[in-house]
Amino acid sequence: MKALKKFDSSSEFRFWGGDKMASVGGEMVKHIKDLAFMGFSEVITNLRTILSNIKLCKSDILKYKPDILVLVDYPGFNLRIAKFAKENGIKVHYYISPQVWAWKQNRVFKIKKVVDELYCILPFEKEFYKKFEMDVHYIGHPLVDAIKEFRTTALSKTEFLKKNNLSDQKIIALLPGSRRQEINIKLPIMLQAAKAFGDFQILIAAAPNLSVEYYQSLSNGQKIYVLQNQTYDLLNNADLAMVTSGTATLETALFNVPEVVCYKGSQISYQIAKRLIKVKYISLVNLIMDKPVVKELIQNDLTAENIISELKLLADANSPKSVLLKNHYAELEQKLGGGGASEKAAQIMLSSFKKE
Repeated sequence: MKALKKFDSSSEFRFWGGDKMASVGGEMVKHIKDLAFMGFSEVITNLRTILSNIKLCKSDILKYKPDILVLVDYPGFNLRIAKFAKENGIKVHYYISPQVWAWKQNRVFKIKKVVDELYCILPFEKEFYKKFEMDVHYIGHPLVDAIKEFRTTALSKTEFLKKNNLSDQKIIALLPGSRRQEINIKLPIMLQAAKAFGDFQILIAAAPNLSVEYYQSLSNGQKIYVLQNQTYDLLNNADLAMVTSGTATLETALFNVPEVVCYKGSQISYQIAKRLIKVKYISLVNLIMDKPVVKELIQNDLTAENIISELKLLADANSPKSVLLKNHYAELEQKLGGGGASEKAAQIMLSSFKKE
């Protein structure tokens, strides 16, 4: 939205989104907090609300008649809206391709029918869609810009330590995820491993919906610091990290922090996922680089001993393994487009008017 405004100050927005979108301007129809339902049981419980939101979205689009409908991620909801918009002659631009390469690959055929322009943020996605005779736009990853922007106003290390009453010891960052169920399984293992690094301070990035007391209850008396709404500050100052699989693995790499990727779920969920998901790696770092750049400890391999073994090799910043990892991180950033993803997307969107 900021980039569209930059290139065309007359751009007007009507949107479903959050506070950051509201800060750019335009008219908010629905806040994202009223839309995010995760998990099978939660979807079933809120089915009436979800169907009502879809109905409202469709009628609002027809009433507003936008020149372009820009859909962002969130495929369960957005692909329904894309079909409706296409049927009603509205141009559909989809920003951030759904991860159909991981599972539900048959969704590609639906995307092909209902989306006019598709924007990808992972380099291998362009080749993936080519197999389905789709020409998509690879624009790079917006995280590269987000982290560069954060660093321009970030606290200095001294300020960060003072704000959180920390010493000048090295920092080991624990990012155990956002859901209580996964944290209950992984955090105790991470904390057990952290005991082997007695000269490090243990800092945990808290999920916004969980209290400091909750994390303390899992610490078993171990000295920990729980940071709320400071994940980027933590990564900007960390020396080592244990990270749950997901976007956090990529953020950690872009902050240049040596990491071990941790995943463990219930045995049933893991076996189901193993059969459904078609990827070689679980971390975005390794998926993008197409090789095992960061160590992935999955399910039974996620033990305190295995975490310690890997992090000990990375603790010395001058060790061959650390130096190689930092070189891979630099290559990763270049593969992600080096910045400017949002501006590239905005220029393509605006140029689509000229083609008509």
